[in-house]
Amino acid sequence: MPEGHSVHRIARQFGLHFVGKRIAASSPQGRFAAGAAQLDGHEMVDAKAVGKQMFLEFDHDLWLRVHLGIYGAWDFSGDITADATIASAAGRMGQTNQRGTVVGGFEDSLSSIGAPRRTRLRMAEQERLEAPLESFPPEPIGAVRVRLLTDATCADLRGPTACDVLTPDEVQAVIDRLGPDPLVDTGKKAEDRFTATVLKKPTPIGLLLMDQSVVSGIGNVYRAELLFRARLNPHTPGRDVPEETVRALWRDWTKLLKIGVKTGQMLTMDGLRGARYEAALASRDDRHWVYHRTGKPCRLCGTPIVMEEIGGRKLYWCPLDQA
Repeated sequence: MPEGHSVHRIARQFGLHFVGKRIAASSPQGRFAAGAAQLDGHEMVDAKAVGKQMFLEFDHDLWLRVHLGIYGAWDFSGDITADATIASAAGRMGQTNQRGTVVGGFEDSLSSIGAPRRTRLRMAEQERLEAPLESFPPEPIGAVRVRLLTDATCADLRGPTACDVLTPDEVQAVIDRLGPDPLVDTGKKAEDRFTATVLKKPTPIGLLLMDQSVVSGIGNVYRAELLFRARLNPHTPGRDVPEETVRALWRDWTKLLKIGVKTGQMLTMDGLRGARYEAALASRDDRHWVYHRTGKPCRLCGTPIVMEEIGGRKLYWCPLDQA
């Protein structure tokens, strides 16, 4: 499932190419025909992400809410601008991108960095599709729930967990159910809210960090890495975690989220420079402390990394450093 940095990057792509333009909305598969009809012909005026959810605002006070879930994917085509975030992630903007980015590989495919190019770009969790277009708009591929089309750019959505048209009050109700997102809820108030919620819960901190009503955007990768960076046992009840540690978690999440949005990669090891930085971009094996390293020696103490199921998801941690 895409984590918070991915959804923020997708919202940026909509901001670049759709906001301020009149949108032709349709539902090639037919399942979203009524919703598409409500949006068709209207101007998109805003695009924003909160955690793992994205909200697109139109000029008649209606919003399109999208939660990609595990299987959802956005497929962009047309004149796609190769901005810094796309270029740094080899076109995989919007993905967890565990496959890696080879520095230089994307730039070599562009005639001019920063210039629009006619292409098709998959923005999803597990796969990427990038190829030149022979005609525009292209024929839909797969079961496209909704197509958003301008005169130059097309966005196709497939397989989302949620895709619905909401009023402003309904949008606010969804956001109110979400925990704070460091890129949306800036300042000490958000940190205080997160801290107060964690400190009153008997739930293990390893589950609280994945609870989107507690904090927005954290998924399996960031959860494991944040807990290791804090040297925190994932089974510790939230109310037993020292307040200064809870606040440090929030600040570290803020830092890592910004790095993820900037680079398109979940770089969770500090001090990456030169060849180490390039290796971390290219390979998951060189970018994480504990995630997906079951049985491998801890990078600090040599203890084999443990993997266990908690809340239906895999949790990776070091039983010595996080004792």
